[in-house]
Amino acid sequence: MPNSPIDDFLNRLHALQAELEAEIDRLSREKRQLFQYTLERGRVRFEQGMQALHHHQKVGLWAYLRTARLGHLLTAPVIYSLFIPFVLLDVMTTFYQHICFRVYGIPRVVRSNYFVIDRHHLAYLNAIEKFNCIYCGYASGLIEHVREISAQTEKYWCPIKHARRTPDPHRLVEQFVDYGDADAYKARLKDLQKEIATMGRVNAPTPQDRLDE
Repeated sequence: MPNSPIDDFLNRLHALQAELEAEIDRLSREKRQLFQYTLERGRVRFEQGMQALHHHQKVGLWAYLRTARLGHLLTAPVIYSLFIPFVLLDVMTTFYQHICFRVYGIPRVVRSNYFVIDRHHLAYLNAIEKFNCIYCGYASGLIEHVREISAQTEKYWCPIKHARRTPDPHRLVEQFVDYGDADAYKARLKDLQKEIATMGRVNAPTPQDRLDE
């Protein structure tokens, strides 16, 4: 059966994404030279002169708090209150995939691909800014991690496209069968389950992985 126009478009899109990743990697190498740092097994090391400059540019805690907007100070407890739900989501999702994915034969989503917490090493950030960066890195990485676990689960149990497309569907949606196509669903469900169970490592190398190679 010949490819549909959407299949052809997706193939071109994947090729463009690969080119984009290669260009991002090239620009990242240039940025490392510009800002004088290297990556050694995922750890950032700045040259001594740049490190000293960063220390000079850091805003002290008192000055940072004195110039902060009142709205930012008042809403900070609301932001930090989400930490407990995030941790619970993290624990329960990890518990879920370690049990259910083993039963379904789905390779587990590699956690380390999604959690990149490194901005607190920047010397021009004060303690509050570093804490915020750690928190944001954890929360954003967790959401990405959970989304991939959810996508793998959806492909296994309900690989059907929605009648209405969401603004930013996950990467596996285009592999699902069309909404309303009962024949395709009955015919392809087992194949899609076998496909996801034989994918090996479900995560493509991250940009960080490629930088470390």
